Amino acid sequence: MGSTGETFQLLCLENPLLAHPLPTILLEPIYRSVQKLTQKSTDIQAEDDNGALLQKYSLKPNDAILAEEKHMPLYSDLLSRKHHLIAGGAAQNTARGAQYILPPSSVLYIGCVGRDDYASQLRSACDKAGLRVEYRVDDTQPTGRCGVIINGSNRSLCTHLAAANEYKLDHLKSPEIWPLVQKARVYYVGGFHLTVCPPAIMALAEEAARSKDKIFIMNLSAPFIPQFFKKQLDETSPYWDYVIGNETEVQAWAEAEGLEEVKGKGVKEIAKYMAELKKVRSERKRVVVITQGTDPTVVAVQGEEGVREYGVHAIGEEKIYDTNGAGDAFAGGFVAGVVEGKSLEESVDMGSWLAKLSIQELGPQASQTMHEYWRSSPPSSMKHEASIRTDSTVFSRFPFPKQTYSKA
Repeated sequence: MGSTGETFQLLCLENPLLAHPLPTILLEPIYRSVQKLTQKSTDIQAEDDNGALLQKYSLKPNDAILAEEKHMPLYSDLLSRKHHLIAGGAAQNTARGAQYILPPSSVLYIGCVGRDDYASQLRSACDKAGLRVEYRVDDTQPTGRCGVIINGSNRSLCTHLAAANEYKLDHLKSPEIWPLVQKARVYYVGGFHLTVCPPAIMALAEEAARSKDKIFIMNLSAPFIPQFFKKQLDETSPYWDYVIGNETEVQAWAEAEGLEEVKGKGVKEIAKYMAELKKVRSERKRVVVITQGTDPTVVAVQGEEGVREYGVHAIGEEKIYDTNGAGDAFAGGFVAGVVEGKSLEESVDMGSWLAKLSIQELGPQASQTMHEYWRSSPPSSMKHEASIRTDSTVFSRFPFPKQTYSKA
């Protein structure tokens, strides 16, 4: 358990999950974290070319849902094939990404797991990443899991929260954990936790609002969050110092709020509207960050008339290995920038840079490569596109090999 003498700059809360990646060539069934894919295998390369798994479990080609009883056999279906277990959960991926950038012992992650070997594997993976975890351990449910079926660019995610659904406010408020909460300066919450323990989210939001130096960051996480957990999400919105989402998620938010006219005007107008929502602590301007894949990231700041746009780090198509998890990586880089007090422009760029590295990896695999951060427009003295330096002597950690920063 936590020690009251410890201090972590960033505290992340969400749903820890364990993953089994299991891809095929054309239709790739895997079991993994909500936003992160890892290992590739071609042992069953043609088994689901016709979309049989989607049909079998009544799943849409591009969706994210919570598992119902009819979906339970999906996990044993995937486990019956060659698989590999990895640590996941969207915010846990973000926490590991942020810790990768930040100094040692900067990030604390909180969630709930079962009392099983899977939980031990989660702890081990996070320990290797230098990420401190304080899990609540539930004796009645197994560690959470998520299945996903990939078909081309479509991802169908089916999450069985299990123990992740058993997080309780009393764990956050316990004498071992709450002092760590009070000492943290930045709180990051994944929207998926709105399905689990909204009181814990509100406790963090209210704690941040009591101090002018603390920051509360919310990630929308998936379209179904504003669609089906609108009340819980709306309760957090007055506390948002930063809110992060992609274009699909903010469009779902606008639709859920009945803002058809705003939605019809596009992402920029939605960002501006979100920035001007009622805010508990008005002295800190709200910042809305919307990613759009390879299109520029849109940023709206409360009180500013227009929006800002920041280009992503360019990468050749031949270097892209997998785009799954890019959102987690972006959030990790961005939040690390916020923790370090970087400018908004540089924080966004750090997120883009980390996402660029993510899509060149098939999951959180170690590499012997050293990456050096450059702004999205490398200096003119660089005569080639590569903004990556290699050094085979450097040891790497999740999710990407250790980096050094330098500004262009």
